[in-house]
Amino acid sequence: MSERLLCALDDIADGGSRGFPAAPGGFIGLFAVRRGEAVFVYVNSCPHVGLPLEMQPHRFLDEAGERIICAAHGATFRVEDGLCMAGPCEGEGLEVVPVRIEAGQVYVPAKAGL
Repeated sequence: MSERLLCALDDIADGGSRGFPAAPGGFIGLFAVRRGEAVFVYVNSCPHVGLPLEMQPHRFLDEAGERIICAAHGATFRVEDGLCMAGPCEGEGLEVVPVRIEAGQVYVPAKAGL
């Protein structure tokens, strides 16, 4: 499987999130949430109506930094697996992107988000 470098691990603040543009030839970006040395990456598309989750760059988490939130409709998702816990898409989930971290670099499949 071919991969692409998403970013350096240190580009994502511990406990924070960061958005990324679509892969070349793609239309939908990705976003990542960091918890210590773990990074969770998802396609930036709410399962409710397909909108990007953030209204401001890199703002994917609630104020407490505990859940992913869709700014359009207020749906909340677990960081660890992207499952919607409340909102119009409850029980559905974000599209998970496999992650590999090596030597402080975060890699995802080349076609993630396409």
